[in-house]
Amino acid sequence: MGYASIDDLLAEGVRGRRILVRSDLNVPLDDSQRVTDDGRLRASLPVLRKLSEAGAAVIVMAHLGRPKGAPEAKYSLRPAVDRLAELADFPVTLAGDTAGEQARAAARALSDGEVLVLENVRFDPRETSKDESERAALAQEFAGLAGSSGAYVNDAFGAVHRKHASVYDLAAILPSYQGDLVKAEVEVLQRLTTDPERPFVVVLGGSKVSDKLAVIENLLGKADRLLIGGGMVFTFLAAQGHKVGACLLEADQLDTVRGYLDRAAEAGTEFVFPTDIVVAEKFAADAGHGVLAADAIESGPYGAGGIGLDIGPASGSDFAAHIAQAKTVFWNGPMGVFEFEAFAEGTRVVAQALVEAQRNGALTVVGGGDSAAAVRGLGFEDAQFGHISTGGGASLEYLEGKELPGLTALERA
Repeated sequence: MGYASIDDLLAEGVRGRRILVRSDLNVPLDDSQRVTDDGRLRASLPVLRKLSEAGAAVIVMAHLGRPKGAPEAKYSLRPAVDRLAELADFPVTLAGDTAGEQARAAARALSDGEVLVLENVRFDPRETSKDESERAALAQEFAGLAGSSGAYVNDAFGAVHRKHASVYDLAAILPSYQGDLVKAEVEVLQRLTTDPERPFVVVLGGSKVSDKLAVIENLLGKADRLLIGGGMVFTFLAAQGHKVGACLLEADQLDTVRGYLDRAAEAGTEFVFPTDIVVAEKFAADAGHGVLAADAIESGPYGAGGIGLDIGPASGSDFAAHIAQAKTVFWNGPMGVFEFEAFAEGTRVVAQALVEAQRNGALTVVGGGDSAAAVRGLGFEDAQFGHISTGGGASLEYLEGKELPGLTALERA
């Protein structure tokens, strides 16, 4: 099995044809509806540019946030499309609806080389429906916008783990192709999961250990070391018998975590935990805080009310040393509450360690989502890393060994 690529489509010729592209424009917005991280928009541009320059009339399908199957102003793609238009060197417009009369009229009027973005596909409840016939009906409407000579390109790796109309069902209707962004993501993730150059170090953070359980399960025996930070570390510390004060704790996962700890050595994977924690009196940017040993969180001035908001400096140095020894590094999840400057240093140290490792010849992969936002927010450039994924959840599910519907739909014999 394999995938037909966008280059195969271009070789067939696209001038005068309407090409449907599933892109990932799901960008974060601030309270003023301004895009705060345009990484996914920049990553979507190359495929759109390829098609535009080749003379295609391009119709983009994308989502933003999680609307409940009806139009909501705060989830409109308008801010994302406005920013995309600023970045693009080709015409970009937004349709007034998802697949209704305004979208049909805009598609009919689209000229070669122009790009039309449909309004948020999740404004239509059929996009995410569990009913296959409902999804198929919406997919037919999307296909109708392209006409008899249309084709479909999936370039939204961040959505390939979803069995949605614009991701899965549409590929069964039109000739379908893998976009360059999806291709690059799959190639990098295959390198991580099939035969990574060793030592292979995985850095996991973020708030909840439950979000990473399946990844840890699949990486035991594959990764040489798992470096654990972020809020999820406190469940591991508690599983080892340490008191964690008011830190984030998923008590229902303690037995599962203990099982991983018991199995790790036999599997050939070493867990590495912080030895010190930045403990604060409350969850706030200006909270009083100090550094305590990871096994003595309740011994500080805040007692059982202390809350860990970052890994400590000794832990940052230790994590950096492990990363420096690696030939392959995958990182998903910040080490602390990086949005607050006082608790961003652990994440900054890990990011810098990946930059140094990349410079020294290692493959470094930043696993999308909060990690990507963190490195950009802390002033790092995408080019300083081997790869920054656009697909947080999809990347994790790939590493979990799950089948991704959007990729399955593109497979060709």
